Amino acid sequence: MAGVSEGASGVPDPRLRPYVLGYEGYLLRGFDPGTHVGMPASVLTVIITIDEPIELAVSSHPDQPGGTWEMLASGLTTRPCVIAHNGYQHGVQLALTPLGCRALFGMPASALGSWIVDLPEVFGPSARELRERLAAAPDWPRRFEILDEVLLRAVRPAHWDAELAHAWALLSGPDPAVRVAAVADEIGWSRRHLGNRCGAELGVTPKDLARIARFERSHAMMRLPEPPSLAEVATLSGYYDQAHMAREWRELAGLPPSVWREREEFPFVQDPQPAGIAG
Repeated sequence: MAGVSEGASGVPDPRLRPYVLGYEGYLLRGFDPGTHVGMPASVLTVIITIDEPIELAVSSHPDQPGGTWEMLASGLTTRPCVIAHNGYQHGVQLALTPLGCRALFGMPASALGSWIVDLPEVFGPSARELRERLAAAPDWPRRFEILDEVLLRAVRPAHWDAELAHAWALLSGPDPAVRVAAVADEIGWSRRHLGNRCGAELGVTPKDLARIARFERSHAMMRLPEPPSLAEVATLSGYYDQAHMAREWRELAGLPPSVWREREEFPFVQDPQPAGIAG
């Protein structure tokens, strides 16, 4: 049986959009069992399964063993995880901004780091309510309405100072030529202070945030129905050349882009588009 991918994308209530970029509902069935690489991203990932739990054979944190989760939250990371699947997955994924981590979980993204945690640990009883109600809902629009309802009830307004917010927008944005030194100069901070603030709030360095954004751009291009050549992807994404992109992919995805493109058959949603590409 050929694999079938069914799902839907949802845009959160306007009051949530500084904190949640989008909802992705997915139902994947009929695929051959295998593994899938969960890529680093400039957003935090929240997954709420509807049927079977999600199994991570390899975690994104080097000190965390693999495991299974009915619901999970994960922070920013420069390491991939490996997702094992039996050809079937059903659930909803949320893309949270780092500011959303403060607004919904009451903590900076750095507190999560690259660890994967049970969602109830950071979201409390509302996590169980979400899973039960999403599973009982008849369709994706109703599930997205439930997400809006529960998240709006839980969200607490959160703010960054203007300099950090602008640095985040530049480093995670669509400009392939962004440089950390130029960002520090633009906001009036030293590189050291920028690094300290990013580490304390985001859990990654400014350099790594720019690397992740560049990687996301290349990954999104390679997922297009008719992707450009690898050399074109490298240029458009901001890499020096194709060899530079291949080195970065080995570190961030665990394999070069050419190998990933040959092997990846499971159209999973753990690979969200960066905000600059998704708009």
